[in-house]
Amino acid sequence: MTATADLCDRFGDRVEVAEAVFQDFGGRPAFAGAIETLRVFEDNALIRTVLEADGKGRVLVVDGGGSRRCALVGGRLAVLAASNGWSGLVVNGCVRDVGEIGGVALGVKALAPCPKPPSKTGAGEQGVPVTFAGVTFTPGHLLWGDRDGLVVGEPGLSFD
Repeated sequence: MTATADLCDRFGDRVEVAEAVFQDFGGRPAFAGAIETLRVFEDNALIRTVLEADGKGRVLVVDGGGSRRCALVGGRLAVLAASNGWSGLVVNGCVRDVGEIGGVALGVKALAPCPKPPSKTGAGEQGVPVTFAGVTFTPGHLLWGDRDGLVVGEPGLSFD
């Protein structure tokens, strides 16, 4: 996979770089794929529903409104995502079961850890552009993540 720094050098203003607000939690430090999006708030039932589908190497970007009051993703959801072919998760919110997530072959970036579970009503929106960390994440666009950060680009930019 091409490093995010190399993508910035190669594509310049054709890519967007997310603000450095995320921590790495997953067992795969570098990941890339087409973006799928969710907007939820302190509720993760819709996240589970989406991760139960074939990920096809995509990256699920979850806008949790930046809440740090509960975790949106835990170890079970990380295992589910990896087993269903998702490349990574980017969470504008918190995760829990950090030790377990670190052992899963999945890229996971989130704001912070939090042990409290979320509600499970299923509220939220799927497949809508979401904006946080200074970037708009649009379904179908491309995302690359590594230890240097997150880079987003339009379809057609080469992963290699």
